[in-house]
Amino acid sequence: MSRPDVVVTGLGATTPLGGDVASTWDAMLAGRSGVSALTQEWAAQLPVRIAAQLAVEPSEVLDRVRLRRLDRSEAIAIIAAQQAWADAGLAGSDLDGERLAVSVGSGIGGATTLLAQDDILEASGPRRVSPHTIPMLMPNGPAAWVGLELGAKAGVHSMASACATGAEAIALGLDIIRSGRADVVVAGGTEAVIHPLPIAGFSSMRAMSTRNDEPERASRPWDRGRDGFVLGEGAGILVLERAEHAAARGARVYARLAGAGITSDAYDIVQPHAEGEGAIRAIAKAIADADVAKQDIVHVNAHATSTPVGDMLEIGGLHKALGDHPVLSATKSMTGHLLGAAGALESIATILAIRDGVVPPTINLDDPEPGLTLDVAAHKARHMEIPAALNNAFGFGGHNVALVFARP
Repeated sequence: MSRPDVVVTGLGATTPLGGDVASTWDAMLAGRSGVSALTQEWAAQLPVRIAAQLAVEPSEVLDRVRLRRLDRSEAIAIIAAQQAWADAGLAGSDLDGERLAVSVGSGIGGATTLLAQDDILEASGPRRVSPHTIPMLMPNGPAAWVGLELGAKAGVHSMASACATGAEAIALGLDIIRSGRADVVVAGGTEAVIHPLPIAGFSSMRAMSTRNDEPERASRPWDRGRDGFVLGEGAGILVLERAEHAAARGARVYARLAGAGITSDAYDIVQPHAEGEGAIRAIAKAIADADVAKQDIVHVNAHATSTPVGDMLEIGGLHKALGDHPVLSATKSMTGHLLGAAGALESIATILAIRDGVVPPTINLDDPEPGLTLDVAAHKARHMEIPAALNNAFGFGGHNVALVFARP
């Protein structure tokens, strides 16, 4: 039996660069940074005092009463899902809920709720703990709220694969539609953990940039001066749809989700495989699944977090899996690292690159690593025809996900 084509018909996002997809994309193409100094009182004691915070607060979109019941990661997932749903032309539609599924994940989930309610417990006792605590902190909360918002009855799924979460959630959406279980899947990732404990934890690992005096220059993938990633927050959501279903309702199609590759390293809980073996296999699997020629994949939105080891391992893996022809971009140079939402937001950037024929820039690449032998669109966006493109996402635990998007 032939597999159904799966297309992208809706996009939604709220990010450090903008409160929606259009403003985020405009900022990316302009090479603007969403990283700034943390001015909160609690940040003064931390070794890292920068982050990529949301450009638009959830309170500007959702009413305050509703926000009391939502963790920040849940709120922004709902906001991005509402945008994507409307963008797909499905708002107010009579889509059968039994043909609609949700696949939305978070790498860390409701940690800020857990920490805040623990503070209340310690200070004021158990009676002051919010009755909404459990639904706010549970890892499946964002997916569950999106499912409730849209009336999804074909399954609500919650991925948790660290920084590969958003991409893996999209890959699951592809599988769900191919299996015939749903015609439409709302898929993506969300993360909101700009809080002293996660920052202190990542800092202790020496994983984060300490360029506190130059926030906008701190995230610098492939640059010799890189010293770690910058923590970001946000949500990215895609509406995936069986191509025939989309055509029947006259939907606008952004791109085709042509294939996905998922592997695991079985190597270390935080270090990637020393030769990038798992990443190479994931890329190869995605290309085979997509049934596209390597030569057609002319653009890669790389995982490229701005860490000393990971950036160059990915370059080596791309060389082996694809060759030396793609033009690379590292949009984390502008957004910071959105952890569980990164793969989803970067999928949106990859899709828009195909649609508009433009590769977003990698900023702060002032002194390229000598081993950076692949072409990077540094400092300025680059216009070019893009028949197909690759998005990579890798996470602690040895998770590797590669997605191939192509012209519809």
